[in-house]
Amino acid sequence: MGKYDSLKWKTLSEEVLLHTPVMNLIKQHKQAANGLEGDYMALGGYDWIIVVPVIDGKFALVRQWRHGEERLTLEFPGGCIEPGEDPAVAAARELEEETGYRAGKLTCLGRVSSNPAIMQNHFSIFLAEDMVQTGSQHLDKDEFIMVEEYPIAEVIERFGDEEMTHAFMGTAIAMYMRHCRKNGIEIDY
Repeated sequence: MGKYDSLKWKTLSEEVLLHTPVMNLIKQHKQAANGLEGDYMALGGYDWIIVVPVIDGKFALVRQWRHGEERLTLEFPGGCIEPGEDPAVAAARELEEETGYRAGKLTCLGRVSSNPAIMQNHFSIFLAEDMVQTGSQHLDKDEFIMVEEYPIAEVIERFGDEEMTHAFMGTAIAMYMRHCRKNGIEIDY
């Protein structure tokens, strides 16, 4: 028996209570190692990507309406990974669709859990460098996005203000800063 086995739970059964195009609400009947049983809810859905586009010492951000908060936000481009799609392919696709830029170099900075307490999916963070403008966005019919560039230091300083509150963005900034530290890249802030 492993050191942490007493902390693990087994899923005895699960049922999709609600299926939507974006997420599923799943009821899971589980059992703890000590025999305790209970029902728990989880959200299942697509994995996501977030892209950190760097252009001449600036981040390219997207301004868009977020229905959950009923307001405009300023954040890194991103989106869903299609079933069977490689995360790097999804990152390149979403970057070009939302910003009209193509990355000459795309580096995976990491993969993290969205919220392990209730969510089953993950998101991968990619750094996009050596950007080339393609000339146009290719937005979904319900996407209305403006691309804006901000100095990297300003974005790091402003994260958490009224416009930049997306938690995935904070994680992406932390991963970017770790990448810079590991590679001897100085960030002036």
